[in-house]
Amino acid sequence: MDRKLINDCVHCGFCLPACPTYSLWGEEMDSPRGRIHLMKTALDGDTAIDATWVGHLDACLGCMACVSACPSGVHYDELIESARATIEDEYRRPWRDRAFRRVLFTVFPGRRRLRVAAVFAWIHRRLGPAALLRRTGVRDRLPPRLKALESVAPAVRLRDVVRRTPALVPAVGARRRRIGFVSGCVQEVFFGDVNAATVRVLAAEGCEVVTPPAQGCCGALELHGGRESAAMARARKIVDVFAPLGLDAVVVNAAGCGSALKDYGRLLADDPRYAERARDLAAKVRDVTEVLAELEPRAAYGRLELDVAYHDACHLAHAQGVTGAPRTVLRRIPGVTLRPVLDDGLCCGSAGIYNLVQPEAAAELGQRKAATLAETEADVVVTTNPGCALQIARWLDRPIRHPVQLLDAAARSPSRPRPGH
Repeated sequence: MDRKLINDCVHCGFCLPACPTYSLWGEEMDSPRGRIHLMKTALDGDTAIDATWVGHLDACLGCMACVSACPSGVHYDELIESARATIEDEYRRPWRDRAFRRVLFTVFPGRRRLRVAAVFAWIHRRLGPAALLRRTGVRDRLPPRLKALESVAPAVRLRDVVRRTPALVPAVGARRRRIGFVSGCVQEVFFGDVNAATVRVLAAEGCEVVTPPAQGCCGALELHGGRESAAMARARKIVDVFAPLGLDAVVVNAAGCGSALKDYGRLLADDPRYAERARDLAAKVRDVTEVLAELEPRAAYGRLELDVAYHDACHLAHAQGVTGAPRTVLRRIPGVTLRPVLDDGLCCGSAGIYNLVQPEAAAELGQRKAATLAETEADVVVTTNPGCALQIARWLDRPIRHPVQLLDAAARSPSRPRPGH
């Protein structure tokens, strides 16, 4: 924890209405300035890093809404990550908590293990156990964390488990940009349709898309969960894979991954072998909607008569400051109408593994978000992060799509104009 960053906070309170946990409980120590105060007291030796201290820090979603709200430019993102790294180093969690987190951090950061988990998820849903749990009421009696894990698991098709994003897809027509694509872990295994749409839309807009098969996990979950050493190791591998490829941009379609990748320069700043390359790579990272918004449209998009509610993923809107680009590209589709979501961008409760390790708070936030989205009466909810999509789907019976999926559908629509017309 950096004392200088802590001292940047003037305790003005602008962060309070932006903070999801403060909105839930109205507890000062569960607000950003309260947590910063706890960090200061721990540094000063006035507070022990005990269960109470850790509980308030664990309750933070890391949504970074406070970063957007703060007039003093406090780097709360860096503070909460360093505080969580301190917890991992200095605090011994209860054994059940340690075991559950070990399972999550063993399975999620890595495609091979996720593919195995996906097969078990398919068996669970298709061969009867899921229905049996619901029918007998056993699911309602599961411990909250296991219930959340069972509820948030996506529907899986076996063909998705073996699908891979092509290593190279040429641009349609004259090449405008050479793009490296970070295809992700959860995104690749559970949201392969989003990756396929991403590649098709980029190619249709004149981008050559390179997806290195050896790229691995970007380290986002570990970085945001305080496992800094593991995140740094994954970041080095990503740099090794992407840096030599001569890319104009490195594109991400998952907000949490993009947030981590854009932070590689800071993460590896003290590594003499990687600092410069990490900084250069981070400077090239763009969300897919950023790249598409920068390009003059080349593809022809047909009409989709849809009312759309766009949900701002926290790690895109707050951590990366990207709010306009997704709306810009959605407005390119004839027939799409954006409905306003009137909740000031409150977090949906997903936040990486938050909805699994803090299921009660996440459930309340998810229900609030679902109710707000339902009030829009939109046909489709659109968001840019797989965690948000899974969390919202748990509480809202409505199609949830990524912006590139709508662009891809419009490009394939029979009503799209023919070139030259």
